[in-house]
Amino acid sequence: MATASSLALLPSTTFRGLPEPFRPKFLGFRLKPTNLILSVSSHSRFCKGKTLRVSASVSVPNLEVQTGPGDLVDSILSKVIQSDRGVLLKKEEHEKVAELAQELQKYCVNEPVKCPLIFGDWDVVYCSVPTSPGGGYRSALGRLVLTTKEMIQGIEAPDIVKNKVIFSAFGFLDGGVSLKGKLTALDDEWVQVIFEPPELKVGGLEFRYGGVSEVKLRITYIDDKIRLGKGSKGSLFVFQRRNSSV
Repeated sequence: MATASSLALLPSTTFRGLPEPFRPKFLGFRLKPTNLILSVSSHSRFCKGKTLRVSASVSVPNLEVQTGPGDLVDSILSKVIQSDRGVLLKKEEHEKVAELAQELQKYCVNEPVKCPLIFGDWDVVYCSVPTSPGGGYRSALGRLVLTTKEMIQGIEAPDIVKNKVIFSAFGFLDGGVSLKGKLTALDDEWVQVIFEPPELKVGGLEFRYGGVSEVKLRITYIDDKIRLGKGSKGSLFVFQRRNSSV
């Protein structure tokens, strides 16, 4: 009957009882006890019908799983959707979004400002500084009075940008703020938009206020589903194409 012996990995002297061809060679690996089982079978006259079971441990480094752009896009959206455009996220969650965006940036097309995918309507689903899009309407005080329903950016060929924030005041009075601007490419990644004074609509009232404003944004990634941008002060924006399924 075959017998089995369980041996911890020891120096090669432990196997002196075996002829050279049957001595396990470990090539200098530094090993620690684990659940790894190595079975060595032989039919020689020295160990006929016997199975050597060697219990050993191998220290295996944590391998980073290589993730493609599709997985990164899905991960980002899963973290920012239902976060009130970043307001509800904790610091470590913002950091994770930034980490994923940094990785996704590696897959950005060359010269994204010339990519036709920039045109269309986009939902603003995240900003690392939640008060940045919408200004005072998105401040802590503003959110007590106004509930943001939608935040949309439309980019029309060749150079028109339209921003709109749709809100409900006090839970029953619908309103919105819209801005129209002209887009200018500064280089292969950066764009500048100069906006006309905003237009405010609340109930039956409609009027313009304030003055001309200007923003600069670097496009760090774009595809048919999302667009990432970095503001001139470092704010990260995530735009999701409207009617795009998560």
